[in-house]
Amino acid sequence: MNLIIDVGNSFVKLAVFKGSSLLNVDRVRADEFLAAVEKNFSVYPDIRDTIVSSVGKLDEKDLLALQVFAPVHILTHQSKIPFDNRYSTPHTLGVDRLALVTAAYSRCSMTNCLVIDAGTCITYDMITDQGVYLGGGISPGVDMRFKAMHHFTRKLPMIENRDFDGLIGDSTESSMISGVMNGVVNEIDGVITEYSKKFKLLTVILTGGDSLFLSKRLKSTIFAHSNFLLEGLNYILELNKRND
Repeated sequence: MNLIIDVGNSFVKLAVFKGSSLLNVDRVRADEFLAAVEKNFSVYPDIRDTIVSSVGKLDEKDLLALQVFAPVHILTHQSKIPFDNRYSTPHTLGVDRLALVTAAYSRCSMTNCLVIDAGTCITYDMITDQGVYLGGGISPGVDMRFKAMHHFTRKLPMIENRDFDGLIGDSTESSMISGVMNGVVNEIDGVITEYSKKFKLLTVILTGGDSLFLSKRLKSTIFAHSNFLLEGLNYILELNKRND
């Protein structure tokens, strides 16, 4: 069994895999991390290997404590991956993007695939039917756009309730929601259209925290998968067990 740990900007996900089967997922705050680790090793005593992917911050003491339970592979640009990475600056490529492209390769190895991760940032990653990773794009996510408008202006509020599906906002708040949500939806639809012109038989995968909300509003046909990144990390861990 494998324990997969994805350290994000706000939360930590811990997932247990037996082979390629996902058995359990926990989502905790950083201060709950060690308790969640202990719980997983108690419930699943057959866990033998762990991988940590971090775009946030994991304290050194937490990492040292984790190593008491099982060997730990820290995902970096030097980790073994199953695809041909053509990114010109691989040392700057986020480990979350590495994991997403790996998951795409695992599920769609014979097709052109665009992975869209709608999280803190919206990332676009393209891997070809030949297993070649080309790169993609990065733009601000939904929360970041609301925070930017609030932070960089004097009078625009911070939006918490975003229940608005219309086009024309009739108040400042609904106008902000319309601008952000319709802007994000049209951005993603437009990007998919451009990639579809360049790559035939394109498979589009949408994942990330805002994926379920956005998938209902996008025109393009997509496959939404909330645990896609975790699957990619499990695949990478299996590859690197022989190298650690």
